[in-house]
Amino acid sequence: MSGHSKWANIKHKKERMDAQKGKIFTKLTKDIIMAAKEGGDPETNGKLRDAIEKAKANNLPNDNIQRAIKKGTGELGGGNYEEVVYEGYGPAGTAIIIEALTDNKNRTAGDIRYIFDRSGGSLGESGCVAWMFSKKGLITIEKRENIDEDELALQAIDAGADDFSSEGEEFEILTDPSNFTSVKEALEKSGYELSTAEITMIPQNTIQLNESDYEKFEKMIDKLEENDDVQNVYHNVEISS
Repeated sequence: MSGHSKWANIKHKKERMDAQKGKIFTKLTKDIIMAAKEGGDPETNGKLRDAIEKAKANNLPNDNIQRAIKKGTGELGGGNYEEVVYEGYGPAGTAIIIEALTDNKNRTAGDIRYIFDRSGGSLGESGCVAWMFSKKGLITIEKRENIDEDELALQAIDAGADDFSSEGEEFEILTDPSNFTSVKEALEKSGYELSTAEITMIPQNTIQLNESDYEKFEKMIDKLEENDDVQNVYHNVEISS
């Protein structure tokens, strides 16, 4: 599990080797396509601007980025993706939310259901676990000697952040999704280098699993993240260090 942020870890991110780069590029490209449906100019489309920044941070070639934008705006074909959210219960009653982008909902639903069934979980109806989570903007900044915690906290709150905390080796800033872009841009203009900047789903409470259940849970999350249609996976399990 990468990172030091407890909430970033909730998303169960894992460092990918070069062999996984293709899957990452596929997900980043889909993000850009969907964002570009709201307009192909990143100057006026904050969602597209964020997707492009994330893609560049993960070394997605500029040609890929431009093709994805054109697919999203309709200049090129192949951008007919739909956003789908799945909810369900994993091993030991863990709560899981999956965000997917697909051009075939029947295929994706079948794949997700299969993973749940084979992992000892159950795919549920919309809303079955969403009430356990809050949608938030998450920004993390690595602690450095030249960063004054009080000053950073004040700037974040003044910019519209809901909460500021010091966690491990990072500062964490939570925002309402509607204020996320303005807070992010204000901190960047002040010269802060952001480690994480994304809209995420944060569980209101987390649970701990025993070793056996955690192993089953981890395998299930890995299978979900390996699916090309799956963009994000959120859950309420405390990650083992």
